Order: sequence, then structure tokens, then C-alpha cells
Amino acid sequence: MKKKFDKTAKSNAITYGMVIAFWVIIQIMIYTDNISSLMKGLLVPVCAYAILAVSLNLTVGILGELSLGHAGFMCVGAFASAFFTICMKDVIPVAGVRFTLALLIGAASAAVFGVLIGIPVLRLRGDYLAIVTLAFGEIIKNFMNILFIGRDSQGLHFSTKDSVALGLEPDGVVLLKGPQGITGTSKDSTFTIGIILLLITLFIVLRLIQSRDGRAIKAIRDNRIAAESIGINITKYKLMAFAISAGLAGIGGVLYAHNLSTLTATSKNFGYNMSIMILVFVVLGGIGNIRGSVIAAAVLTVLPELLRSLSDYRMLIYAIVLIVMMLFNWSPAALEFRERYSLKRLLHKNKAKEAA
Repeated sequence: MKKKFDKTAKSNAITYGMVIAFWVIIQIMIYTDNISSLMKGLLVPVCAYAILAVSLNLTVGILGELSLGHAGFMCVGAFASAFFTICMKDVIPVAGVRFTLALLIGAASAAVFGVLIGIPVLRLRGDYLAIVTLAFGEIIKNFMNILFIGRDSQGLHFSTKDSVALGLEPDGVVLLKGPQGITGTSKDSTFTIGIILLLITLFIVLRLIQSRDGRAIKAIRDNRIAAESIGINITKYKLMAFAISAGLAGIGGVLYAHNLSTLTATSKNFGYNMSIMILVFVVLGGIGNIRGSVIAAAVLTVLPELLRSLSDYRMLIYAIVLIVMMLFNWSPAALEFRERYSLKRLLHKNKAKEAA
């Protein structure tokens, strides 16, 4: 038992160390001015996508349920936090305090939606669950595109028609402008904050996986009937995993929203394409492999920009990398090769030879 614990602790330390090493390398490159402005602009999105991939892996890899509405939870966290920041810009002048509260509100809002959606949805399984969660993500995106919110001396006004229907006084301000989104959000997200939030996300997910609750969640994934027969509350643990995953997606949404001056709900950033992209990170990094999700999110976000100079072959190389990663992670030959030639096994063989 102790040996297994030491192995788990070592694996977690490697994951944390990898993220910290990435931060150190980037800081050195920024200090020595060896990084382009284009790559600087990708640093915060890399952190946000890594958080989203890790949180989705909790649902797909650990719980074993396919969700295609992760962008919806991201959207809830992003808009809830951005709306809070806009409303509190004059009330809370300290950016750090305001951003911290926005993080909490974004995570809590997404988690609440995770519970509300999870209660009816988690009764479904397989393709049915995927379809319903996909519909949820599209509903959230489309709702944000028809929602108008204004503020005047009388308070907040809501409308789903247009800004004129708000009936604001002359001194009123439209905060949420339907398809035009929210404008003027403070750009409080930084690369360092993104790394800190990624480390917090990793800590939460890894601790959950290794806890008693995590073992119950994995038991439900492996055999639902057997888990229920030994007294595991299926609904409780599935809802717990789904809500935590949604809350962490909300944190990714907050980080994403506060890296933009204008936040809009489009198909590209909060629609079906975003949910599929996050799922691609999870699948290519290895379902259930938390460290792999981080690596896949970073590589697949940065790679298209690194290959921009090879405009004629960029998408070809990108497709080849996707295929290679899939083969390396999932092919039986690759799994057998990794098992046979793992570092631990080779060291064990060398020790056995020396002892002989």
C-alpha cells in the first residue's frame, strides 16, 4: 500500500513539476526577449484549455460518461464573471480582489448549472447523454446571444428582444448586448495566474481521484451494477464528479473571458466546435490520463502557430501529429512497447543482472 502511495505521489510531483518547469522556461524566454508577441498571446489560452481538458477528463476518463456540453459550462463561468467584473469595476477598484471574486462566482455559477443539468441528464448513458449535453451547450450559447441586460438608477433591466426594450433611463448603460456580448472587461488574466489556476485544478482533480470518493467514482465507471450492489450511491457520486468538472470548466471560462476586451458567445469559442476541441485534447492525451490532457492541450494549441510559416503544409503536419499521438497513446503495439520497455522495468532487469 505504501509502495503504491509513493508511486502515486511521485507521479503527481512529476505533473506539478512539468507545469512549473513550463512556467520557468517561458519566463526565461520572455526575460531574454526570445518569444514572439503571437506566442505571448497564446500563453493564457493554453492555460485555459489545459484547465478545460483536465476538468473534462474527470467526466470522460474518471467517471466514464461522454459529455459534449463542456463549452456550455465554460460559457456560464465566462459570462457570469465578466458581468460581475463590469458591475463591480467602480465598487471594487482593487483588480486582484475583483478578479478573485469573479473566479469564485464563475466557478460557483458553472457548478450550479452542472448540478441542475446533471440531476436529469445523468440518468442517461452513452450517446443519449452526449446528445443532451451537446444540446445544453448550444442552448446556453444561443441564450447569451439574445439576452440584453442594462443598468440605471432603478436597478438592472432584462430583455430578450433588443436594448430598446430594456426601457433604460437616459443615464442607463447596457452591460450585456446580446450578440455583441460584454465590452470593457478588465484584462486581468496573466500567464502566471493561469499557471496557478492550472496547478489548483490539477491538485483538486488528482486529490479527488486518489480519495475514497474518487475510488467510488471509478468503481461506477468500471461496473455500475457491482458498485450499486456494494452500497455506493450512484447518483451522488456521478453528480459530484459532474458538478466539480463543470465548476473547473467555469474557472477556465473566467480565465478566458478576462483575457479579452470583448466577450461574445460565438460557435467558435463557446459552441459545438469548442466542446469537440476540448474532447480531442482529452482523447489524444489519453482518457483518464490527467498529465496527458495538459500536454495535449499545450501542444495542439501552440503547434498550429509554430507551423504558420509552413503555410502550404501546416494542416498536413498538424494532421500527422494528431495521428501519431493517437497511435502512441492507444494502439495495442504502443501499449505493449511501453509496458515492455518502461524505465522501471529496465532498471529492475539491470538490478537483477547485477545481483546475479
